[in-house]
This record gives sequence, C-alpha cells and structure tokens, in this order.
Amino acid sequence: MNSSEKKHTENPTHKMHKMDHNSMMAHEQMSGMGHSMHMGNFKQKFWLSLILAIPIIFLSPMMGVDLPFQFTFPGSEWLVLGLASILFFYGGEPFLSGAKMELKQKSPAMMTLIAMGISVSYFYSVYAFVMNKLMPQNHVMDFFWELATLIVIMLLGHWIEMNAISNASDAVQKMAELLPDQVKRLNKDGSEEVVPLQDVRANDHLVVRSGDKIPADGIIIKGSTTVDESMVTGESKTVEKTEKDKVIGGAVNGSGTIEISVTGTGETGYLSKVMDMVKKAQTEKSKLESISDRVAKWLFYIALGAGILAFVTWFIVDKDVSIAFERMVTVFIIACPHALGLAIPLVIARSTSIAAKHGLLLKNRNALEQANDMQYIMLDKTGTLTEGKFTVTGIEMTTNELTQKEALKMIGALENNANHPLAIGIMNYLKEKEISPYQAENLQSISGIGLIGSVNGKVIKIVNEKEVERLHLSFDRSLKQSYQEQGNTLSYLIIEDQLVAMIALGDVVKPDAKQFISDIKAQGVSPVMLTGDNKIAAESVAHYLGVEEFHSELLPEEKEKIIQTYVNEDKKVMMVGDGINDAPSLVRATIGVAIGAGTDVAIDSADVVLTDSDPKDILRFLDLAKQTRRKMIQNLWWGAGYNIIAIPLAAGVLAPWGIILNPAVGAILMSLSTVIVAANAVTLRIQN
Repeated sequence: MNSSEKKHTENPTHKMHKMDHNSMMAHEQMSGMGHSMHMGNFKQKFWLSLILAIPIIFLSPMMGVDLPFQFTFPGSEWLVLGLASILFFYGGEPFLSGAKMELKQKSPAMMTLIAMGISVSYFYSVYAFVMNKLMPQNHVMDFFWELATLIVIMLLGHWIEMNAISNASDAVQKMAELLPDQVKRLNKDGSEEVVPLQDVRANDHLVVRSGDKIPADGIIIKGSTTVDESMVTGESKTVEKTEKDKVIGGAVNGSGTIEISVTGTGETGYLSKVMDMVKKAQTEKSKLESISDRVAKWLFYIALGAGILAFVTWFIVDKDVSIAFERMVTVFIIACPHALGLAIPLVIARSTSIAAKHGLLLKNRNALEQANDMQYIMLDKTGTLTEGKFTVTGIEMTTNELTQKEALKMIGALENNANHPLAIGIMNYLKEKEISPYQAENLQSISGIGLIGSVNGKVIKIVNEKEVERLHLSFDRSLKQSYQEQGNTLSYLIIEDQLVAMIALGDVVKPDAKQFISDIKAQGVSPVMLTGDNKIAAESVAHYLGVEEFHSELLPEEKEKIIQTYVNEDKKVMMVGDGINDAPSLVRATIGVAIGAGTDVAIDSADVVLTDSDPKDILRFLDLAKQTRRKMIQNLWWGAGYNIIAIPLAAGVLAPWGIILNPAVGAILMSLSTVIVAANAVTLRIQN
C-alpha cells in the first residue's frame, strides 16, 4: 500500500487520537510546559519533592543565615548534597523541560526564569560544596535551601493552578464519536454487509435506517426522510431530505430509510474538516502569552543582563572571580522570588472557586486576563439566545368543525409514539397544557410526508406543507405568514381528507436574552449574532433582541472566518455557542464561552462554560475577570516588583558607598512577598 492509499484509508479514530494529541500539545505550550504533565503527576512530584526538601530545609542555611530550627551533624553536608541532587533532577525536571521548549520557541518566560533560578542554585551550591571541602578556610555560601524551597513552591503553584483549571480537552474525540463504528454497505447484487467505517470509500452505497447516525457525507439515491442535523450544524429545525439531496456525516436520520452514495469520508468529510479547523485554531491560539509569562520574560532578561554586568564589573574592580561570581549568582537567585510561583496560581484558584459558585466553569486562565478588553461578543442564536428546542408557538384552526383542544388530542394521538424533535415538542406542549391525546390505531409513517392513523374511526394525518399542496387543500394563507417570518416549522392536521388545523413549532427566545443584550451594550461591548438559520428567522430574533449586526445561513467554516477576520484586525472577540458547528469559532475567538446545556464538543472547545446555560452569567464572568486581573497585577508587583530595588542592590550598585544587599535581607524580602500574595489572593470578591 503506497502513502497516498494509507492517507485515504486512515481510520477516523486513529486520526482523532493524533489530532487530540496535537490539541493537548498546544495547551501544554500555552501553559509553558514542555511535556505531558497531568495534574496527578504534579501532585506526586510535589509530595515526593517535599519529602526530599524537608531535611534540606532543616540542615542547610538560608542564604548563609542559620535559622533557629536548623541543625547539623557530622556528614550532614553529604546528605544535603545527595538529596538536593535528586530533588534538582526529579522535582526540577518539568521546569527544565519547559525552559527547553520556551528557548526553542525563542520566547523565554516563567519556565526559563524558574529553570535559571534552580540551575544556578544547584550548580553553584555544588561548586560551593567542593570548594568548602578543598579549602574550608575560604567558606563559600551555598544555596541548597533556596533550591529546595524554590522547587517545592513552584510545583505547588502549578499543582494549584492545574487543579483549579483542568483543560484536558477532548473536543475532537467527541466529534469522532458522532460517527458509527460500523455501517451497512450495499453490494452490487443488492445484498447488505456490515463493514467497519474505515473501509468505506467514495461512491460506496450505504443503507441508513430510521434513527441511525449518517456515517459519511453523501447524496440520497433512494428514499426520503427528515434529518436532525442539530448536533452538527447547530440548527434546531429538522430538515426534509429526498433524492439528490446532500446529507452530512454525524447527523441523525429521522423517519425514513434511505440509501446514500458516499461523497466524503476520512479527511474529505464535513466532520473531519471541522476537526481540522478546531486543531488549527487551538494551535494558533496557544501562542497567546499570559500576563505572568510576560512579567517572567522581562524579569529573565533583566536578571540575566544585570547578573552578567555585575560579574564583569566586580571582576574588573576586585580582580576576584569568586566575589564576582557570587554577586552574579545572588542576582539570579533573587530574580526568581518564591512568591512569583504562587502569585497567579493562588488568584486563579480563588477565581475558579468563586466562579463555580456562580455557575461558571473556567478552563483557561488566559480568559480571565483577556476578558477585560472585550470589544465584540459573537452569539450563536440557537441554544444560546433561544432555548434550542422545538416548542409549540401557535395552533390555527382552518375549520369550525373541531375545537383547538380536540385538534391537539388528534395530533397527539399520532405523535405520541414518535421520537423526532417535532413530536417531542408537541407532546411536551400537551403535557404542559394537561391535554391527554386520543388513542391511534393502524399508525404508519409516510416517508418524507408525515404520519397517518385512525382515531375514533376516522382517518387522520399530520403532514408537511408539500403534502398539503400536493392534495390541493385550500386554506387562508395569511394564517401561516407570521409564523414563517419567525422561522417556525408548520405541520398540518388532515381528517378524512379535510384540512382542519395548522400547528407551528419554533425555537423561542430565552426570557432574559433581551435584557442581557441591553446590559452587554451598556458595558461598551458590541453584540453580533451568528446562526445557521435562515435569514428571515435570524432577522426576526435579532430585531426583537436589539442586535444590529447579524449573519445568517452560516456553515461552521463561515462562522470561523468571521471570527478570524475580527481577530486578525487585533479586535478582542468573545464567542458564545453550544453546537458542534460552534467548536472552531469557540477555539478561534479570543475567549470561547460554551452553554452548559450544549454539546460536549462545544464545551470541550471553550475557555469558559456556563453550567446554568444562562447568558446573563457572562456579565458575572466579566465582573470576575475585572477583579481577577486587578489581583493578578497586585500580586505580580508584590511577587516580582520589589526586584526593581533588589536586583540593583544585589548587583552592588551602592557598593562604592559601602552598601551591599545582605543575602539575609533578600531572603526576608522573598518570604514577606510570599505571605503578602497569599493574603491578597484570599481577598478576591465578585459582585452578586
């Protein structure tokens, strides 16, 4: 089999795993990690590193200062060296790997800063150990204490953050699960055989029965049906399909059995293209830098420059390599304060806890930082601004021979045992109105038309408009106009070949949606509605809600292109959606917000999930983001800002006047800043 054939016959599941791996790698790059490090691994590394660090903390001085609880015994320095070596290569491994990736990408940030701090601490301390053994009269200060506490605190910070925000996205896997594992293929002799999905080729003929998932993109060559494409396109209306109509892999076949000729499978199918869009958007979005990474990047450059300058200056002045080396090392270690490792994770942990209590699931910490600058909010219509499910919006009688209640009982008799979205909407309506349907006999499904049965000795039908026109049944056309303008689906009740009623079902606007749009505008954010629905339905909803800009009849790639246009113009965009068709847009946007009642794919593609499915929670999120960013900036100042003074002093800029930063003072500053950032994070609040 040649390479092109392998590509063509690739198992969609295998492809899904590769794409999911790439998505996870994108997340890891965003987080600054250089390898797959799950929350459980960090937890294990933290506890084992803590066990290694405790003896070091008790046996090794803090920047040359013996603390009251510390002690030594003969040979204790060898124990410290051994434990520190294990701790450096085991506990420090995530940061060393992360630094390697950051440097490879030419973007040093938090991992590089941490790696510099622990590497300098370890190797200089090994040098100090050797020198103290060879020349004990010239004692050299070691930094084993700083190494141990730095690694433990940084591991704790990352564990806290990963515990608060677990972004193990499996959106691509959820998409792959929409397709069946096996399909029914028609042979040339008319017989059926069950084959694995990966064996399906273009132009194969497949049989899809009522209730089955459509396994691949194709064209109907026999039969007619209704298709529920909501899981794929996000549009709540069922779509009538007949011969020569296209069908999408992943949609659910409704009432009829159809035969399709496959037009797209593997990498050419609709779902596969959506997966590719999600993967590409995730990779590009991973390039975003968090505020802490930006601070760490500048701190790294400043410390590196100041350290080298200090070494050169002291060597020129004193002609003593050991003194110059010690000054440089002191600068490097002070530049990586312990508080910086906790400054952001503690705020994130507090934010996610508050958010959870208010119906918000935060999956990406960058969302909290970027929400303050939002300019546009893109809103999917179906399921976000509307309920996303069929509801009876009206029933019109075309004759006086029957009451509305009796008509509903007749309709309910036929729809009672059906499971398509229209039937569910009708039966829910009858249940709400406490109307018990009649009992139907001889119930049959007429493919592409509707249902027929006997009720109280009369033949009744519930059919679509095409069947009404075919039968040349007349009625007042003005009755349906307003419903059609609002994008409703119409069904007609026929009793003994006489049209007696029309029932309309539509997707109703959520009760608080209008006020939400008004509140969003008041915050200076422009709402834009995106939908796969027809223009008439979209315009009606947009006008009612007060949304000036909207786009209708959109495919997933078209939604994503609109988002990308705004993002490419450096505009901050929030996308809110709930369907698989929203997944690429959710990933592409500056911030993706998923409605909790939506599909798993949308939820896994988003940065924020509204667990209560209430768009008004977005307002709470924006308020929380504002408070969170304020705390982050405060903590970064407390955790790293004092280096504005500490680094020059450590480098010895005031040495000509006899002022050199005592290492003990630097240690006190680091400890104090750690306490302050922890206390400051706890004070984070959100308005109810």
